[in-house]
Amino acid sequence: MKTKTVLIIAVISALIFAGCRQKNEEHKINYPESKQVDATDDYFGYMVKDPYRWLEDENSKETKEWIEQQNEITNRYLNNIPFKDRIKDRLSEVWKYTRQYAPTIKGDKKFYFRHDGISNHAVLYVKNIGESDERVLIDPNLFSEDGTTSLAATSISNDGNYIAYAISKGGSDWREVFIRDVNTGEDLDDHLKWVKFSGLSWDDEGLFYSRYDEPKDGEELSASNEFQKLYYHKKGTSQDDDILIHKDDENPQRNFSAVVDDNNRYLIRFSTRSTQGNQIDIHNLQNNSQISVDSDFNTESSYIGSLSTNRLLFVTNENASRRRVVAINPSTPELTNWEEIIPEKEDILRGVTLTENYIVCHYLKDVESNLKIYDHSGEYLKDIELPGAGSVSGINRYENRDIIYFNYTSYTNPTEVFELDIKSNNLTTVFSPSTNFETDDYTTTVEFFEADDGAQIPLFITHKKDIELNGNNPALLYGYGGFNIIQTPGFDISLIPWLENGGVYIRAHIRGGGEYGEDWYRAGTKKNKQRVFDDFIQSAEYLIENGYTVSDKLAIMGGSNGGLLVGAVANQRPDLFSVALPNVGVMDMLRYHKFTIGWAWAGDYGRSDDSKEMFEYLYSYSPLHNIPKGNGYPATLVTTADHDDRVVPAHSYKYIAALQNSYSGLNPTLIRIETKAGHGAGKPVSMQIEEIADKWAFTLYNMNEHFK
Repeated sequence: MKTKTVLIIAVISALIFAGCRQKNEEHKINYPESKQVDATDDYFGYMVKDPYRWLEDENSKETKEWIEQQNEITNRYLNNIPFKDRIKDRLSEVWKYTRQYAPTIKGDKKFYFRHDGISNHAVLYVKNIGESDERVLIDPNLFSEDGTTSLAATSISNDGNYIAYAISKGGSDWREVFIRDVNTGEDLDDHLKWVKFSGLSWDDEGLFYSRYDEPKDGEELSASNEFQKLYYHKKGTSQDDDILIHKDDENPQRNFSAVVDDNNRYLIRFSTRSTQGNQIDIHNLQNNSQISVDSDFNTESSYIGSLSTNRLLFVTNENASRRRVVAINPSTPELTNWEEIIPEKEDILRGVTLTENYIVCHYLKDVESNLKIYDHSGEYLKDIELPGAGSVSGINRYENRDIIYFNYTSYTNPTEVFELDIKSNNLTTVFSPSTNFETDDYTTTVEFFEADDGAQIPLFITHKKDIELNGNNPALLYGYGGFNIIQTPGFDISLIPWLENGGVYIRAHIRGGGEYGEDWYRAGTKKNKQRVFDDFIQSAEYLIENGYTVSDKLAIMGGSNGGLLVGAVANQRPDLFSVALPNVGVMDMLRYHKFTIGWAWAGDYGRSDDSKEMFEYLYSYSPLHNIPKGNGYPATLVTTADHDDRVVPAHSYKYIAALQNSYSGLNPTLIRIETKAGHGAGKPVSMQIEEIADKWAFTLYNMNEHFK
């Protein structure tokens, strides 16, 4: 019986492939010409050609013309898909529900974001505690007519009377910071420029922030970000009068941030030189003395709050790969004097919140949230029963009280907001969305498979409850696998049309992330990076072997480091996937460190100029340099944006140029280049819906599926 089923599926797959081939033959694409130049780099005696180097110049006339030509071809292809507009219409329908997020309490005021599901951006509201009347404090939809200027960050003064807010234009990581009087709703004259990768931390009179020197004209979106400086800005003054707190002229590739402790006695300064690890210095604001706490950059610690004047609470991975809670006395801050409050546990410590009498620890067990309550001495008291198996985020405390607010979500549960009275154990729903689609129609299961080295890899699999899992379902496999990042279960409105149409969505929690601690993360970095790709490939094989889908119905998707993942595995196993959707990917592993903040990723990747061995390893999987020749490659839609100054779009430009030149088959290999957009954050709803509709239409069309 099983053999007969496999035979039927094979026949169906062959017919589907024939149908797709016929469609693509009818719409054979004549790609724009991507000229090749004589650019070569010498890596330890190995000469590597870089024929599309010219596409790194985003300001050149040639590059701009190439972008226009590529977009014209891509738009023509996408607009000819007969059901694309129906997908867009359905996305627009389901998007229209109100979301609200956990409030922040400062002084006598409550601040919270709400999105009406129609506007491009969420709006920040404020109201006095104990009162029902609310008012709009910041409406980012008024920043620009097309929604491409967004609210990137906010920081509220301790008394709740002022808010510093940062805006981003066109999706760039560059920020402009303003200060608004909360009571009047009017902006002060303060205006901070060239702020990037910065916190905004208040004391009583102003705030600490980080900035760079103004870049040269034309290099704002691509030049390497070096020599960041830490400043103090006093409210109501000019940026020209800001006080330089710290700089490092000998180490240009270091970033700085600072926070003031709860008692305004200490300035805690953090220095970083990559995406992992930091150095801590504590500055005594009373006597102007400074002491280094941890200077090796091998571990990472973050400030939580003050237990008392001389006991500062930190969460750290020092001697604890899954993190623990310690108290540091600023007078004797050496590692040997750290006081352990809550030791490392089997589960991952995701975050810590300090209330009047309790310590709230947010743990992850197999990527799902649980909350544990301790007293200030570190004694365990109880677990908090959550609404279900999902994710908690945005935990905010009610100062001087034992109340917290938090968001809760899962793959099938849109975000709800809860208030928890820790002492009484009373959990109250603050906000629950009313949707125009049935979330109860879907289910998520967690399955583990054994990787070839014995590791257990979790897959979260979501689909409609009533679909027949017949081994031929359209499936979308998503992965990231890098930078110790954990992408926890969460509701994604963009998936509703995919799931409604009988699609299966799978998120693979592969090595390189932080799902199971430091060892899990390190197993996917530097010379272990191939492990990430192997985990993802084996995830796809598991789905096929266990009857969820077949190769002709399997798409892969990922963004940023996940775009690198998609590019690498599509090169290595083009036979395994029908569609590849790499978004803002790191595609040139030999030169990534030469642009904007790319140098900070070396802790995960290593650098091509580190050693001959490191160069050879990076070169062996770099998506740009390993595109197979011939006619076997998944249908590919690369997505990027012209204002992405984190992973510069040249990565995607060069990759698609090389792919279009090397691949001789009929599957489309296209690039979609958004204008006035960046790495993803702050993108207006209108742009999101357009892009998602294009992706789902492209994917279903190249699986020979229809949108019902």
